[in-house]
Amino acid sequence: MVTLNKIYTKTGDKGETALGDQSRVAKHSLRVSTYGTVDETNATVGMARLHATGDLDAGLSRIQNDLFDLGADLCRPNMANDANAEYPPLRIVDSQVDRLETEIDAMNADLQPLKSFILPGSTALAAHLHMCRTVSRRAERLAVELATVEDVNAIAVKYLNRLSDWFFVAGRIANNSGENDVLWVPGANR
Repeated sequence: MVTLNKIYTKTGDKGETALGDQSRVAKHSLRVSTYGTVDETNATVGMARLHATGDLDAGLSRIQNDLFDLGADLCRPNMANDANAEYPPLRIVDSQVDRLETEIDAMNADLQPLKSFILPGSTALAAHLHMCRTVSRRAERLAVELATVEDVNAIAVKYLNRLSDWFFVAGRIANNSGENDVLWVPGANR
């Protein structure tokens, strides 16, 4: 467990930060940008939860916890050294991806098929969920880029891919199960 006794440490005043293995990197490194965007996703989920109730709120709560797991995973490089770590590193696992898929399928089961793309909005919750979707997509792009140059848990990337799908379908649920979806009309304003 994490203990935060002192909030500021001054150790980052020169533009570096510590990763989960205690190595130090520039705060603008791709790894830090990636898990920072995961943290940003979590903040957008918090905004969405201000408008959510019931099953959607419960799902968003689970996702927020997962996003901290994901940040812990991404801030710890060198997966090959996991077995030698003093404490077992926290990694995203297949069951977390499976849960998202199960929830997506359950939410999508009663929705009508789309005949066009959806414009983000209609309800406040749907608008926030689409913001969650776009920020999580950015986190995914950064994770994919990071994986081209450093060691990244492939399941973490898969989780991010499913997560944006979860937000998309949840946005439809938030729009009265798709009844209030605002559809894109190609070329409507020409």
